[in-house]
Order: sequence, then structure tokens, then C-alpha cells
Amino acid sequence: MTRPLKLAIIGGGPSGFYLASRLLSLFPESYADSLRIHIFDRLWAPHGLVRYGVAPDHPEVKNCTHKFDSAVTDSRLKFFGNVDITSIGDNTSLSLSSLKKNYTHLVFATGCTEPNMHLQLPRDKGIISALDIVHWYTRHPSNPAPPPLHSASHVSIIGMGNVSLDVARMLLCPPSLLEKYDVPSHVLDALRKSQVKHVSVIGRRGPLEAAFTTKELREMMNLPDVALRPLEESVSNVQARTRQQSRTLELLKKGSRAAFGTTLRTWSLDFYRNPLGVTLPNSESPSYSLSLEHTTVDPITRRVPVTSTLPTSLIVTAMGFHAESSSTAPYAQWYDLNQKHIKTLPGGRVSTTNLDSDEPKIYASGWAATGAKGVLASTMMDAYSVAEAILEDWTNLTPSSNPHSEPVSSSPWDAPPPEIMKSLSSPDSEITTYKDWLAIDAEEVRRASTEGKERERMDWKEAKRFLYDKGLRVAEEDRS
Repeated sequence: MTRPLKLAIIGGGPSGFYLASRLLSLFPESYADSLRIHIFDRLWAPHGLVRYGVAPDHPEVKNCTHKFDSAVTDSRLKFFGNVDITSIGDNTSLSLSSLKKNYTHLVFATGCTEPNMHLQLPRDKGIISALDIVHWYTRHPSNPAPPPLHSASHVSIIGMGNVSLDVARMLLCPPSLLEKYDVPSHVLDALRKSQVKHVSVIGRRGPLEAAFTTKELREMMNLPDVALRPLEESVSNVQARTRQQSRTLELLKKGSRAAFGTTLRTWSLDFYRNPLGVTLPNSESPSYSLSLEHTTVDPITRRVPVTSTLPTSLIVTAMGFHAESSSTAPYAQWYDLNQKHIKTLPGGRVSTTNLDSDEPKIYASGWAATGAKGVLASTMMDAYSVAEAILEDWTNLTPSSNPHSEPVSSSPWDAPPPEIMKSLSSPDSEITTYKDWLAIDAEEVRRASTEGKERERMDWKEAKRFLYDKGLRVAEEDRS
């Protein structure tokens, strides 16, 4: 008899939930009660990048959460938020070794949470990452400082991916068009007071190499009362190699819906520009001065020895993301320093541990394993393949010579680790469950409905107070 499969998924984003839902659907019906899945996330709310990375005006991308809500109705799946898992564990986190004692299988679905920064652009109050802005307008628990839009007339974004255009669109879009979406009230207030007049999107290569999609570019072109500065003919007059490149070039040649010179707000795509450095504001100049090298992808000349300077109020780096490289990350021993994500084998397998051993089988899924690339559909397919690998490995386990209902010794077979159980038993527990989330989710939607908005987000302090007020928690000061 093969022992039960007890799986811990570290990371409650789309990869973790897709994997869990797939495994629940694939698990043999005759062994249905031999499966338990626990998802842990260090944030209080589930859904990771879907909640804290998707642009507010792209609500359709968030529809996958309905699938996740459905998966959690299966009693074999549980979610635990506000649980930070590290390689060593301390007073504020749970150790990886504790998980190993309590589960037969582990999956890292921790994503890529760190921004890639440009080596020539040091962090400063006016040099920030796109992730800071995204986390600001999605009210991420990291609570980054708001960008200084009240004093910035010109914004330079380094990088030409979808995140770059998301940020540019949020900064240029008339706030009146964003009011119906999932945009926190304090963000809307800041956007209404914004002094941004121009956004430069800067990339070191040309239009054929730009990473943004045609859909994102079209949205920028159609922004009302915002115009694109026309490209030089030599930039857009190149030969496309794919259908998407052809569509991109057509859009670039056509230009924005609003004619340049007729609007108060503008933007530009500054191709073939590579930052060499920056001069910080001083008593003589209140602006940053961005030094740019002019480049080319011509196979013969490669680079042309021309530089220019660009005065700008705010510099935003949008050059992609990588997995956390800290020595305390739970996957630290398997982290690939060159690739900046977890080393994996086919099927997302991280460890070559003998399948017959008592060591938990370890896997990685999504961006934690592949790096920050692809869209939700590719994340889903990767998660499905890892789920299938887990099932295959479990099916191929040698039957235990001493079968028992508890595959691990330090907690009941279907329960989380003792540390989690102890915390959950306390009225003051910081750990959230999916039941908590569903109540908070409904309240966020209710609060916004009176204003015709999609949602009004709460931070954890507000959410916890709401749970207390609803009687789902009892605050220490309220207990007799």
C-alpha cells in the first residue's frame, strides 16, 4: 500500500493554485481520501501576482480566481496566509525543516519577487523600480512609498516590456477612466494631483526586439487625450519576421489615436537607447540627467558612438524580475545564481532524492522554476506538468512495508505543522484562512459598489479589524 500524499505548496499565487486544482482533479478516485494539500503564503491574501501584479484596468486577467475559489471548496485543500517560510525559521517564520517533517511532497511556487535593477542607476528617491509603482497601485503589503507624481513632469521608464507599458498607462490615463476599476482611493487621489506630462519608454534595442505585446501597445495608442511622439522613419522602417512584429510595426507607423501636438500629455518610445549613468539633482539643476548611449542592432556596426542626455524628474526601472536570492529563502540551497531562479529537472523536480526514501519529494513550479517569463496561460501549463509529475512519482512509490494513516510523525496526517495549529487556536492569530479571505473579498467589493467601483482594497490592519467586527476574530482588548 502506497502511503498518502501530503503536499505543502509554498506560495499562494496562480502557479500554486493551478497546481493544487490540477492534482485534485487528477487524483485517483479510489484513493481520494489519501490526498491533502496545504498552500502557504507569506502575504495575508491569496492569489499573488493576480492580486498584486495585474494592472487594475485588466480585470479580465483576474478571472482565474474563480477557478481557485472553486478548488478550495474541496476539503482536501487548505490555504494559510501570513505564514513566512524560511530556510532556518525564527520567531516570525516557519522553517523548511518543519515542513519536511510534516509533508511527503513540497513545491516551491514562490515566483520572482525581486526587481532587476540597472547597474548604472543607483537607488534614489527619484530612481525606483516599476515593482514599487505596481505594488503602490495594488496596495501590496510591502507598502512602498508613493512615487513623487506631484512634482514629476517627466518620467523615464527603462525597459520595453508589458510592465513598462502598464506603468506608463497608469501614469497617463485620465483618472476618470480608472475610477470604476480596482484602484485604491488614495492612488486615485495621487493620480488626480499628478503633474506628469510626458513619459519616455526607453529600450536599448529596436521595435522588433521590444517585449511588449501588440495588445498592450494598442491600449497605449488608444488612450484618450494622450499622444505618442511620432517615430523617426528609420526606426519603424524595418522588416518584420513574425505576425506580431508586423502588427506592432503597423501600430507604430499609424501612431496614436490623438494627434501629437494636440494633447497636454504625451509619451515616446525611445528605441536604441542604453543608460550609461545619471547625474543626481543638485543646487544648479532640480532634475535628474540621464546619460544615454545610442545603440543599434546592425550586425556590422553594432554600436554608434553617440550619446545624449535626458533631463527627467523620475526614473523607473522595468527590466524584469528574479527569484529572491537571500540565504534565508526556503529554496536557498537549490538557487541558481546565474539563472536567478531554482534549478529544476524535468517535471519541475528539484531533488533527485530516491523515491523510496522517507525524504519529502521536492518540486518547483511557475516563475520560481522558469524565471519571470510567459503569461498566466504558460504558468498554468507549467503548474499542470508539475502536478502530473508529482502524481507519477507518488504512483511509482514502492508500497510501504509498514503502511500507516499518518505519513509523518509530528502532526496528524491531515493537519498543518504544530506551529500553525497552535497559532490558529489563538484568537489573536495572524494566520489567515481561505474562509477569512472570502469574507474580506466580499467586503472589498461591497465597499466599492456604492461608488460604482470594482473593489476597494483593504490592508491587513483594516482586514483584521473587519474580521474582529464580524465576530470571526476576537481582539485581545475586546476579551473579558
